[in-house]
Amino acid sequence: MSSVAKVTFVIGGARSGKSRYAEGLIAALPPPWTYLATAEALDAEMSERIAAHRTRRGAQWRTIEVPRDLAAALIANGATPVLIDCLTLWLSNLMLANADVETEMARLEAALIAAEAPAVLVANEVGSGIVPEHALGRRFRDLQGVLNQRIAARADRVVLVVAGLPLTLKEAP
Repeated sequence: MSSVAKVTFVIGGARSGKSRYAEGLIAALPPPWTYLATAEALDAEMSERIAAHRTRRGAQWRTIEVPRDLAAALIANGATPVLIDCLTLWLSNLMLANADVETEMARLEAALIAAEAPAVLVANEVGSGIVPEHALGRRFRDLQGVLNQRIAARADRVVLVVAGLPLTLKEAP
């Protein structure tokens, strides 16, 4: 990365390479680095995915599991470069907890503004697929679209990752 953006938003489809790309952006900065993980190991498959991500990142990363209160964790992080992976699971966690999604989005935006260190946020692009059959699925897709737009508007840099290839959509001067 030619210069350090305060907020970088990395978006892409499932298994597109977005997490690996985002990790590389943070790892290009001096360590230590913080990884705010929103995934919860609720089954064996997710446990394996989490373990694979941890192994790939290595020991220089401090991992903090934050399924819901990203805003507080981001502020508490201080001056350490931080990767938030991923907003899609975070939104799902909020919805399943019947949280006030609008309030949590606003809190996250405020935390990004107040953050001391560069932040890279990862999310899935969910609007390119089929229309979900069930109301909850449609609500999730719609809220993810709103969240993605809000974070992209706040970000200094937005990168779409497709098949492991980054495409810069927005670059602040």
